[in-house]
Amino acid sequence: MPTVACSLCKREFYAKPNWLKIGHGKYCSIHCRGLAKRRGKQVKCHTCSKEVYKSLKSIKGSQTGKLFCSKKCSLVWHNSYFIREKHANWKTGESSYKQHVLRTGIKAYCRLCGKEDKRILLVHHLDKNRENNALSNLTWLCHNCHFLVHHYKDRTEALALVHNTEYAGSTL
Repeated sequence: MPTVACSLCKREFYAKPNWLKIGHGKYCSIHCRGLAKRRGKQVKCHTCSKEVYKSLKSIKGSQTGKLFCSKKCSLVWHNSYFIREKHANWKTGESSYKQHVLRTGIKAYCRLCGKEDKRILLVHHLDKNRENNALSNLTWLCHNCHFLVHHYKDRTEALALVHNTEYAGSTL
């Protein structure tokens, strides 16, 4: 009965003679075989400096060149780096109009369908100019009605009629 030392951990184990004959029987377990076949590197997490193993594919595939130990560390860096001008959705920095409308005390409900769920409400620019943040140019719409206003002329006209009626009665 041949006893062989594991190539990785040096622990002795039994290997069948025909395994040794064909070149197998080098590792004591599947775990040791898996660790021995790794070709990547131990790297430090960019956020917390924790040592973590990364494969060559993930090292080469990193677009920023920064490697992380977890999704949490990745998001901490991502949320601190991609702000303002570096963020893909950054327009002009003039996006505080929703808070402006909330502070004025205008009741938040969709002007077309009447829904009051604040989670689905958006502030719509009536003249579709994002830089014109005058209070008379802003109104509340739900996601669905906002889409309809931007894509269907009859919905745009209906919103203008509702908005003019509210301004005439000054219920804003």
